[in-house]
This record gives sequence, C-alpha cells and structure tokens, in this order.
Amino acid sequence: MHQIWEDLLFAHYEVDADRLRSVVPSQLPLDLFEGKAYIAVVPFRMRGIRPRYFPAVPWLSAFAELNVRTYVQLDGRPGVYFFSLDAANPVGVWLGYRWFHLPYRHARMQCEAMGPDENDGIRYYSHRTHRGAPAADFVGDYGPTGPVYAAQPGSLEHWLTERYCLYAIDPRGRVHRGEIHHAPWPLQPARAQISVNTMSAAYNLAEQDLPGNASGPLLHFARSIDVVVWPPTVL
Repeated sequence: MHQIWEDLLFAHYEVDADRLRSVVPSQLPLDLFEGKAYIAVVPFRMRGIRPRYFPAVPWLSAFAELNVRTYVQLDGRPGVYFFSLDAANPVGVWLGYRWFHLPYRHARMQCEAMGPDENDGIRYYSHRTHRGAPAADFVGDYGPTGPVYAAQPGSLEHWLTERYCLYAIDPRGRVHRGEIHHAPWPLQPARAQISVNTMSAAYNLAEQDLPGNASGPLLHFARSIDVVVWPPTVL
C-alpha cells in the first residue's frame, strides 16, 4: 500500500519505563535509548492512500490521523507499537483495524494551514468519537522553525524516528509485524503550542504527569514523506 504522510509533528515525551512496561503487551520487549523510554503523540494527515497498482479514491485516500506510539523490539528488529490511531475516515478505521490489527478509533478532526507560507504552521484539532473507547482530545498548532536535515545514526532523534516496522497484537494474542519503507525522514526543528492533549490519559501516561517534561516535549516536524506499507505477517 502506498501512502503520503504530510504536515507531521513528532511530540516525544520521556516516560518511566516501569509505567510503560505495565501498559505494553508482554509479548513485546520495550526498546530503550540509554535506559530511557519514550512515547510520542503524532498528528499529521495522509493522502494518496491506495493499494499497489490501483488509483487513489478521493473519498478514501486522504484524511487526518493522530497516533500515540512507543518503541519496542523483537528478534533484533526495532519497531513501533501503537496505543491508538485516531482517524477521520470510517473506512480507514475499519481497514486499519481489520487488516493491520491496529487500535484505530473514529474521531472528528481538522488539520489546516495557518497561512499561505509553508512556515506559517498547522492548526490541528481532534476529538475522539469512537463508541466505547476512552475519551481523547488534541488541540494545538505547530510548525517548523529551521531547515530540513537528516538525523545522524546513533542520535536520539534517529532512534526515535527511523523505524521500519510496526508491531500489533491480534485478539488471539499473536504478534504481527508490518514492514514499512520510506526515505530517511526530512526532519526540521519544530515549535508547538498545545492547549489540549489527553491522548495518553487512558494509559496512565497523561502528559501533565510525566516526569522530566517540565520544559515540554521534544519536537520535530516533517512536511511530507512517501511511504510503502506491506501486509502484516504473524510471527
């Protein structure tokens, strides 16, 4: 499946590894950077979503998405584990849940440019509407503050962003791995003014309670990246 991810913010928070361990499935070992654990709140929008060899369908191929993720590794393969993926397209939610076994949730969302210049930033709003799911909201604006660069191998930002598979657990407790391919992230330093963020509250990882975050999250912006996603396989 081909996708284009646009106007993406990585907002990373350092979290207590023991707290994180208690809410990540036991089948997935945590991946730590110099002994530290992280979660990320990642708002962005997707477009050009289509299966290989098929054209994009206008009502399905573009929508806003916001995920909450952390980092795990299995059999030496570092990857991403998602706590939630909120999306503004009901078909996308259904396909993500059924095909990838990912915790997609319905949400009412808006993602819009704040001005005509590419440095004006993005205004983002998300309100979860999924029946039976914990409440979760995000309101804020964000944008780049510097030029594009590639994260250096061995750095924290490289460890956080350059991950090429995702892990999910199906209802039978089996681990699935989905392969992802894209060029290195075109990162930019970022700013963010986040007025509401309860995306991780259901996991006892509410941002206002996280240790070591008095100065705010670690922020990175990416304008656009082309992505290829393969069907998940059972491990």
